[in-house]
Amino acid sequence: MKKLILLPALLFACALFVNAQQEQTSAENVSSDKVLYSLGYMLGNSVKNNLVLNGDDDYKALSQGLRDSLLHRKSQTNLEDYKPLVEKKYREDTQAVINKRKIEQDEFLKEAKKDKKNQTLSNGVVMQITKKGKGKNPKASSIVKVHYEGKLLDGTEFDSSIKRGQPAEFPLNGVIPCWTSALQEMKAGSKATLYCPPETAYGNAEGLPIPPGSLLVFNVELLEVIDK
Repeated sequence: MKKLILLPALLFACALFVNAQQEQTSAENVSSDKVLYSLGYMLGNSVKNNLVLNGDDDYKALSQGLRDSLLHRKSQTNLEDYKPLVEKKYREDTQAVINKRKIEQDEFLKEAKKDKKNQTLSNGVVMQITKKGKGKNPKASSIVKVHYEGKLLDGTEFDSSIKRGQPAEFPLNGVIPCWTSALQEMKAGSKATLYCPPETAYGNAEGLPIPPGSLLVFNVELLEVIDK
């Protein structure tokens, strides 16, 4: 079975390590127990984003299996027999979580589209220009330089060029459709908030530090437009 639960958490752990280097004044300030605790917390988030767990008994069973594996104890079940059931639960639970998330996100977008400050694009992206620039609009073929931060709808940040202290530069037709369409509506020097439906972002892709089927929120500053 694909390591669909572990991989996102490990990607988050890598992001944690990078952020720790940026935010801490020295390596001595990072304790290994806090790193491991953070990794465990991220693993929990990853499980929570993909599985439906009901009550203490489910949590206890899951944590016992993890503990037995880490301590090299013999499994209490025949893993080959249970592998198809694990895959079935993972598949069905993931879809249930995606369906619930979709209902919540659709309701959010419905309300966002009513806000007169927002603009709805033809592909369903909702955007709000928070600062109007005076430069030129990029084309789909343009290279753009931007500062941005990306968040989930609940406010969880998954990426930020601002925190890295380094603007991102890329061809506009080489990124997610949300960005390709929305940034063409912005002039250089502009800032905007983008609400990207899953189909204009990463869809139901797994193995990312983003739950499948997520609406993404980006705060973007278009610094420069470089036409080919």
